[in-house]
Amino acid sequence: MNKASIFSLKGKMKEEVELPLVFQSPLRFDLIRRSFKVTQMWKKQPQGRDPLAGNRHSVESWGIGFGVARLPRQKGSGFANARNGAFVNMAKGGHRAHKPQADKNTKPKINKKEKKIALRSAIAASSRKELVSKRGHRIENVKDIPLIVDDKIQTVKKTQQIKEIFESLGLWDDVLKVKDSHKIRAGKGKVRGRRYKHKTGPLVVVKEDFGILKASRNLPGVDVVDIKQLSIENLAPGAMPGRLVLWTQSAFNTLSKL
Repeated sequence: MNKASIFSLKGKMKEEVELPLVFQSPLRFDLIRRSFKVTQMWKKQPQGRDPLAGNRHSVESWGIGFGVARLPRQKGSGFANARNGAFVNMAKGGHRAHKPQADKNTKPKINKKEKKIALRSAIAASSRKELVSKRGHRIENVKDIPLIVDDKIQTVKKTQQIKEIFESLGLWDDVLKVKDSHKIRAGKGKVRGRRYKHKTGPLVVVKEDFGILKASRNLPGVDVVDIKQLSIENLAPGAMPGRLVLWTQSAFNTLSKL
């Protein structure tokens, strides 16, 4: 597989081009997983508990011989909480057991070379039919993989036109798959701003946005990204490589610089 076909918006082949060397990169699934995990961790906001929460008491254990538990008790007398258990996690007002630490490292590092290799590997994985199919994408009617289309798609401003283009290129089946997978999340995530979940659809990689971003944002599972901002999260959601990618001709030509 040394050549790829460029298609028009109506699904007709225009010309054949040589595949850039990035599509021949070795598949490093370990680096893809590591790079994805680091990228996700950098998005987390550090949070934790006050280190002194529940520990602001003057306490002392009575020891044995008093017929009471040997947990720490507040010193003093003449006030309501005197001699009550305190400080430990099983006592009322005590500290929480295994609380989140505010000083936890939520920004791990990864070598720049490893990150670049992971990105190249994810791009190469998107050109392997077996990996794209294994990831769950519907590629029975897709014209070619990798799929390259004319730059005119970047100027499309209507969702109906995007739908017609996807139908001519064989991508619409994958969008319908995402639509059918839309369901309510199980668990507490429903009340935390992520009530619904669905599968991932095609990724459209462009060189410039002249309206395609707004035209396709209402299609379920479809993402549009600039080639300069292409990341491992776009190419391998969930650290699973092999996403179905639609390249514009100018974005595809930019890959030769990788």
